[in-house]
Amino acid sequence: MTHHTAAPARIETDSLGSMQIPADAYWGIHTARALENFPISRRPISVYADLVRALAMVKQAAARANAEIGVLDAERAALIDRASQLVIDGQFHDQFVVGVVQGGAGTSTNMNANEVITNIALELAGRPRGDYTYLSPIDHTNRSQSTNDVYPTAIKVGLSLDLQTLLEELDLLRQSFLHKATEFHDVLKVGRTQLQDAVPMTLGQEFHGFATTLGQDYQRLTENAHLLFEVNLGATAIGTGITAHPDYADAVLRHLREITGLDLETASDLVESTSDTGAFMSFSASLKRNAIKLSKISNDLRLLSSGPQAGLGEISLPARQAGSSIMPGKVNPVIPEVVNQVAFAVAGADLTVTMAVEGGQLQLNAFEPIIAHSIFQSITWMRRAMRTLRVNCVDGITANRERLAASVGASVGVVTALTPFIGYAAAAALAKSALVSGRNIAELVVEAGLMSRAEVDKQLSPARLSGLEAVTAAMPIVGLENAPTGDTDL
Repeated sequence: MTHHTAAPARIETDSLGSMQIPADAYWGIHTARALENFPISRRPISVYADLVRALAMVKQAAARANAEIGVLDAERAALIDRASQLVIDGQFHDQFVVGVVQGGAGTSTNMNANEVITNIALELAGRPRGDYTYLSPIDHTNRSQSTNDVYPTAIKVGLSLDLQTLLEELDLLRQSFLHKATEFHDVLKVGRTQLQDAVPMTLGQEFHGFATTLGQDYQRLTENAHLLFEVNLGATAIGTGITAHPDYADAVLRHLREITGLDLETASDLVESTSDTGAFMSFSASLKRNAIKLSKISNDLRLLSSGPQAGLGEISLPARQAGSSIMPGKVNPVIPEVVNQVAFAVAGADLTVTMAVEGGQLQLNAFEPIIAHSIFQSITWMRRAMRTLRVNCVDGITANRERLAASVGASVGVVTALTPFIGYAAAAALAKSALVSGRNIAELVVEAGLMSRAEVDKQLSPARLSGLEAVTAAMPIVGLENAPTGDTDL
């Protein structure tokens, strides 16, 4: 008969009773109950490293403020401070195990942080984990705090930290499009509106447009980031500051600003800021804007590279993998496709945030966990999507110059450039004739006696067609009486 030895455990007790906690765990009974209650996402909060770091920053700031105003002795405050710093530095993140989606308005996340930091601090003091008579997760690590001010503050700090890496990737992608704009500055092509041939432009102008729109998103995201700088730390349960020293709010803000390097400020109305989550909705909306515009760019890249024989085929994307299990040689635009899907997810997450913000009741919004998860996931996925788009797609795009030159040469859209000189009616008639006959539009204009060959060549030069060189003077417009009709055999 085989005997199984029970894994080492310690006993912890809360108001509901006692539980066995793995001896090697830094988390405690409150975390253990959350693990039982919320087996929903199967994703621990540690997947968002900046949220864990932000929680530790808040605990560190609170310890320093509590020591400064005299409500926590220097020895315990120093231990909490040191333990928090270890988490900020990236250690013990695997101990932040509660699910990202949870009931309780974030209480489980706050208690997970309290327990882990407390038990790290106990070890630093040479004491066993769970020795809460000496250092308590609630009485000491959570002193002057409530989940209701710790959790939203940590979310805002974490998102602010996470945003920095997103902005770095966004700017790198913008620069990648700018490099391509320079590379393709002299590649003339036919522009399109409503998927129909329009007037000429350069491929460089098209890629410069992509870079510009991403630069605008960089500005919008930066502007909306400031909405996250208003925090309610010191509000405690509902904004009245109950259980906190009158000097605590100012002290903890000062320390948190120093720790985070962020220009944080305490909300003017702590009751309002504890119940209101509008800043998250605005920030989420700016992420959605960026995601949708990235998706539109990805759509354009897929269209421009369609083919290679029966599509537009204007550009070639780097071949990243075999595209079919049945069609040999097929290569698909898999990188833009995955960016599209990330954008769809971000749009859905934004709706989730919107509903969660609306669902708040009275003095608290209980749905901040799903708000946090939605926005952190959006930032994480967008950062990764932008990187793969840049590294595995944009940097390797090439222009199919011969195909583009041929399409411009055969395009009747170039006649638009001649309308200031021959008039709209004549241009329209010539365009119709060119389509019917398949002949070059420039030849038809010269044959009709509307412009000389030199004048036509000047106006149909790549620089003029793309608008890079402005038309400085107009020739007299030919009267309608001289315009060929659509039935003329030119």
